[in-house]
Amino acid sequence: MRKLSLGLLLLTLLLIGGPLYMWQFGGIDTRGDWRSADRTIAGLAPAPSETPAAVVQVYSARAFNWRGIFAVHAWVATKPENADSYTLHQVTGWGRPALSSRVGTPDRAWFGSQPTLHATLCGSEAESAIARIEAVLPKYPYREHYRAWPGPNSNTFVAWLIREVPELDVALPSSAIGKDYLGGSVLAATPSGTGVQLSLAGVLGAAAGLREGLELNIGGLVLGIDPTALGVKLPGVGTLGLREGGRHRGDCPPLPAERS
Repeated sequence: MRKLSLGLLLLTLLLIGGPLYMWQFGGIDTRGDWRSADRTIAGLAPAPSETPAAVVQVYSARAFNWRGIFAVHAWVATKPENADSYTLHQVTGWGRPALSSRVGTPDRAWFGSQPTLHATLCGSEAESAIARIEAVLPKYPYREHYRAWPGPNSNTFVAWLIREVPELDVALPSSAIGKDYLGGSVLAATPSGTGVQLSLAGVLGAAAGLREGLELNIGGLVLGIDPTALGVKLPGVGTLGLREGGRHRGDCPPLPAERS
């Protein structure tokens, strides 16, 4: 009985410790105004003027205001071959429909939070991915719906898109609350297609996959092991690892941030 109590205490500390850390040391402005929040460009996207090849990128950034203590917001950017701009595909809580596909800057800060690039596809692989993305977007089952917790939200959409588009082959960060929301389903393949996921409305579940590693979801907060980053997954914090887990594939030019 004592061991069980200690185990529950440790689990509770792990679940609340990560968000508390992010609150105190994560650099998140919980009183920010979206009208004046930072929207600078990070230099993570190939410039269309210098990149005739097709490009697809997957990003996330800390959610706005206090939500950033717990979670990130994810989106996907596409640029067809010879296009002069990117289209951003994402779900937000203020739009109707919730899912939008609009021309924009892929690597702009998300209302005060700098973006993290999880994957870049270029060339023929990106062309194939864009064709699939354009074909499946109308089929997204929650186009008109948004719920910050436990989903469907922005991360639910990107996880769904990764499942539908094999070329993406991306594992979203464990702090992408909503990625585990499966609607009326309980069992599914992990978004990368390399494992199996069990989820009860995104509130309770577990996952095991080659790309995702091992995850335990309690109330949307995830504990786990990240094999690609050689690290651990902590609630709120995400992955603490020895190496980056992102992917950069195809004939992509150096990114502006890499040239500077």
